[in-house]
Amino acid sequence: MPIHTHVENHIAELVFDIPPVNAFNSETWNEIPKIITELGKRETVKAILIRSKGKGFCAGVDIKELADDSAAIVAVNKGNFETGKAIHHCEIPVIVAAHGFIIGGGVIMCGAADIVICSEDAYFSLPEIDRGAMGGAAHLQRMLPLAKVRAAFLTGGQIPAQEAYRLGGIEKIVPKDQLIDAAMAYAQTLAMKSRQALRIAKQALNGIEAFDLEAAYRWEQGFTFEMYMHEDSQTARDAFVETGKAADFKATALKKS
Repeated sequence: MPIHTHVENHIAELVFDIPPVNAFNSETWNEIPKIITELGKRETVKAILIRSKGKGFCAGVDIKELADDSAAIVAVNKGNFETGKAIHHCEIPVIVAAHGFIIGGGVIMCGAADIVICSEDAYFSLPEIDRGAMGGAAHLQRMLPLAKVRAAFLTGGQIPAQEAYRLGGIEKIVPKDQLIDAAMAYAQTLAMKSRQALRIAKQALNGIEAFDLEAAYRWEQGFTFEMYMHEDSQTARDAFVETGKAADFKATALKKS
């Protein structure tokens, strides 16, 4: 599987390299949380750095898999949920270094992480409303204000990294060629600290959060199942697979009338 791990100097790197856009199928989504959990339990590791190769950080789920088999949503939902949970509740801090597009499941990983560093070309997007699904807003709302999240979620629009930084959602923005070094600098700072102190600090920080991230995301996922029961959901997936664009439901409504 094109997910690479490397452990050195108390830092574990998890690198995605799944061309063309780092869109993961259900099998991959269910493998990621196992890897993160295992790395987090290693006594020699004090921080995990997640990053990607290629055009962008993560394009979310493999829509082609869902277009071919809508029942795959069960495994996909499980993998998305467990991935976010594994990062959020990992024993040690998780840093995400994201470039380019951060879509769907990519938002979940960033929203569950402890520190997010972005390149100048990065942007966040939850296009689920145009893909016949729901989900991911809980994690984005952990990063950004409610009004910004709602506007992006309802329109399927994009939030540039500069805007996310202005609103306090990410830690730092750097030129793309400096992204890995910048994220690694944070990881190296953590690697100098006591693992037990980091573990206890993260547990304390999770305990004082304003809302239950997993419960909120599980609530959202229930609406994904509801959406999948509607014919518009399949129409949206088919349109994206065939054209790469959102379905035109305005034109569809006119035809019906």
